[in-house]
Amino acid sequence: MSALDNSVIIKGSKSGITVFLDNEMPFEELLESVSDKFKNASKFFNNANMAISFDGRDLSAEEEKKILNIISDVSDLNIVCVLDENNDMKTVYEEAVKKAIASTAVQVPEPALQPVSQTVSDSRTSCMFYKGTLRSGQVFEADGSVVVLGDVNPGGKVVAKGSVIVLGSLKGNIFAGVDGNENAFVVALEMSPMQIKIGDIIARSSDSGTKATKGRGKVKVVEPKIAYVYDQNIYIEDLEQNALDDICLD
Repeated sequence: MSALDNSVIIKGSKSGITVFLDNEMPFEELLESVSDKFKNASKFFNNANMAISFDGRDLSAEEEKKILNIISDVSDLNIVCVLDENNDMKTVYEEAVKKAIASTAVQVPEPALQPVSQTVSDSRTSCMFYKGTLRSGQVFEADGSVVVLGDVNPGGKVVAKGSVIVLGSLKGNIFAGVDGNENAFVVALEMSPMQIKIGDIIARSSDSGTKATKGRGKVKVVEPKIAYVYDQNIYIEDLEQNALDDICLD
């Protein structure tokens, strides 16, 4: 494959990477180009968790799967979400991450493993950002809503009076609406919690009925999920526009 080949172009953004694909090249040749580009770029990914989107070419589900498997074979990139270029949710995540990066991120020191509390003035409208991974034994507390720019590992915990959005894998504990607000909600790119509590309603991993969807090899292809309270139960659904329409922000 020529070094000047531009049939596959990888561009990074705050929310992940976009892969631009040639629309004219035969698909089997395009796969070879994808393999070469990601093999050459593998040292830059280094087990990174990223969202990915494809542009320039309409892909069938089978073609997309083959490309993801090729990326898995030649790199250590961990794909946590495939974003549809025509899906409004891509804009939602991009804007959330851009806003978070532009703001002053709050980061818990790695060695402390002690509760960290932050206080803000208005629990209804305030939103705090945590950049990094919450590991076992770490607790992040806020008087408003929280956006986690990373993962919540098993044993990690977020406690918030508002809602919680995890732009990564949620495998720990989330307590949202801790002042009794059952209008709070929880969103995660990968929803596999040990426990979610919203207001006074509790759902554990055994009764939440959600598991991460994994592709073949190293690639994890997961769908964003939202957890919310309805009729005194916590429901976890795919994060789609009809689910967002039912969310109350009061």
